Amino acid sequence: MSYCRVTIDRSRCTGIGLCEAAAPDLFEIDDDGVAQLIGADVGTDRLPELEEAASNCPTQSIAVSTIG
Repeated sequence: MSYCRVTIDRSRCTGIGLCEAAAPDLFEIDDDGVAQLIGADVGTDRLPELEEAASNCPTQSIAVSTIG
């Protein structure tokens, strides 16, 4: 199965939440005010939402790639 690898640079993230707005079931702002991915493996069927979240991030803290 192909899936997406998502990395969030926590040192750059300012917790604005545009990723959460683009994919609320995939991202959340944690108690530290930083974005985190909900869940471990995200299928490539969710790639458009992940790419939107990454491209909307004003600090460019999110990177998305496909595996498999």
